[in-house]
Amino acid sequence: MDIRLSHTFLAVDDPDKSVEFYRDVLGLEVRNDVGYEKMRWITIGSPSQPEVDIVLEPPAANPNMSPQDKDAVADLMAKGLYGTVVFWTDNCDETFERVLAAGADVIQEPMDQPYGVRDCAFRDPAGNQVRFTEAKR
Repeated sequence: MDIRLSHTFLAVDDPDKSVEFYRDVLGLEVRNDVGYEKMRWITIGSPSQPEVDIVLEPPAANPNMSPQDKDAVADLMAKGLYGTVVFWTDNCDETFERVLAAGADVIQEPMDQPYGVRDCAFRDPAGNQVRFTEAKR
């Protein structure tokens, strides 16, 4: 049996700012942009991984969420504790400098980790943690 990642979801509260970050700063491509009522689902991905999609979705799009759940999600997003996405990069330091120059909020500067990678982290416009990982040679 072969199981591979197809797509994953990341909550964003401002789709336009999120697209600017993921497309213009990180260089991902926008693959789909679907609106329904006052909500949007935007599919993005790396040109080098056409089989993997990240769907930027409204934070409270689930119709089964109670008002309390929606408030809890909004609170976690405001604290930067709700979502995380990790990207491989071939040069952590260059990636860090490019994202820093775009004004992103730094969580962690590049550092070597004891588990064999060099990584850094930022917050995207919605507060999600975005990590960049380079395999140590």
